[in-house]
This record gives sequence, C-alpha cells and structure tokens, in this order.
Amino acid sequence: MKEGIHPKYFNIEARCACGATWKTRSTKPELHLEICNNCHPFFTGRQKLVDTEGRVERFTKRFGAQTSESRKTAAKAKKATETAAATK
Repeated sequence: MKEGIHPKYFNIEARCACGATWKTRSTKPELHLEICNNCHPFFTGRQKLVDTEGRVERFTKRFGAQTSESRKTAAKAKKATETAAATK
C-alpha cells in the first residue's frame, strides 16, 4: 500500500435514532443514523414513517387521514342511510 493516500480508519460506535448502538470501523470519527436494522420496517414488520420536511402532515391535511377502518364505517353508514331512505 502506498503511504499517505489512504484515509484514516477509526474504530467507532455507530448510533441509531432508536437508541441502538454497535461497534464498527469507518473513515468518519462519528456515525449517527436515522434508521437501522432494529427499527427498519422491512426487518421489524412494523410501519414507521420517516417524515421529511413535513410531507406526511402536508399530505394528510390535503387529502385527509383515511384508514381502511374509517372507510368501512363510512360505507356502512352510507348504506344504512340509503336503506332507511328507501324504506320510507
């Protein structure tokens, strides 16, 4: 290996936003992550929204927060009012 052309390699402790830490090696002296294998939805099976610049709030304000349960209850209520109006 040539002298003076390779970056310094540090033994570091990487930290995730969820609180998980692990020891690794890196060319950076500190490593802070937003998401890791302990909190990533692919590995955990739980959904976690990573909000960038308020995009989730902007979307819900624009289109409304609808879940499958709220859509089902709204459809049942609509069907009930239609049947009540038809029987009168």
